[in-house]
Amino acid sequence: MLALLLARSGRRVAVVERSRSLRRAFRGEILQPGGQALLDRLGVLDPARERGCRPHSRFRLVEHGRVLLDIDYRRLPAPYNCLLGLPQEHLLGALLDAGGRYEELRYLPGNRVDGLLLDGDRVRGVTAAGAGGRVTVEAACTVAADGRFSKTRALAGLDHRRIEAFDHDVLWFRLPAPPRPVDAVQVFRAGGNPVLVHRTVPDGLQLGWTLPHRGYRDLAARGFEAVREEICRAVPPYADLVAGNIRSLGDLTLLDVFSGVAPQWARDGLVMIGDAAHTHSPIGAQGINLALQDATLLHPLLVDALDRGDTGAAVLGGFQRAREGAIARAMRLQVMQSRAMLSRNPAAARVRPVLARLLARTPIYQRVLHRLAYGEVAA
Repeated sequence: MLALLLARSGRRVAVVERSRSLRRAFRGEILQPGGQALLDRLGVLDPARERGCRPHSRFRLVEHGRVLLDIDYRRLPAPYNCLLGLPQEHLLGALLDAGGRYEELRYLPGNRVDGLLLDGDRVRGVTAAGAGGRVTVEAACTVAADGRFSKTRALAGLDHRRIEAFDHDVLWFRLPAPPRPVDAVQVFRAGGNPVLVHRTVPDGLQLGWTLPHRGYRDLAARGFEAVREEICRAVPPYADLVAGNIRSLGDLTLLDVFSGVAPQWARDGLVMIGDAAHTHSPIGAQGINLALQDATLLHPLLVDALDRGDTGAAVLGGFQRAREGAIARAMRLQVMQSRAMLSRNPAAARVRPVLARLLARTPIYQRVLHRLAYGEVAA
């Protein structure tokens, strides 16, 4: 996203990408309305949708077959009045196709960054290794956008504080869709641990089974059959599909759920965005939205810095100063959502139906929906 924005502004930019192909496993694929609007403004949303997508009209919290919370995205202004299930392969492909129209943008797939070019304490670019040999990219500014376990962040010596704000991890897996799947993103509570469920492209279900934080090792030690039995108990409507399609622990992918933030997002010649700077839980489908907002906000600051020839930490740090308040609020909202919907505390179970009814009948509902859908960046 940032590379496309910079190329459109006439700035030369290179994207150094570790993977050779976009055909790899992604889990986060729910795009909130705010992210849809940002992409549409660039002319990227429709091409991404045409590759295959799955609109969801609502978000639901379902407990023992009873809908406790039903957030209807159709209340929002069209055309972005849905949660959009958009495979990241399709989104990235559309962004790359758009970027390919600009000679200012170079895409370098299959190259793993392994070093920084330094001039004293100033970052002047990166070195990378790939199948074609060594690659050196010199740059007035290097942007670390390489995720929650950022290699670039480590090479730059920038700290990242892991925050254990969540008491669960998530075990992801996919199933073929039943004949009439629900058109909603759901948190499903039916006994055992809560499960996140939504339909995927082309015709399947993605499920995220929550389990106690760092509890998977003990669970897996009981054997595959015990794990599958626990999953079946958590999602009775899909128990037959689980039994017929989950055949080994290799069909399950564990996500270590944590949040985190880097105390310092920039040094001379380098700035971090997305999960490299601030790491989020999958709850509330905020990760992609926040990353797209980061790119949108950093773009004008970076263009101005390049025009003035000053990409020092003091200037690039303006991005953190403008953004960290919104990020802190997004993290607090995720923690509240997690405690309200995923907690296994008996006291929480007793008050959950009451709180859900109150939320649906007060003005808070619309404010919460707006915050989830748009964040704090106008499209």
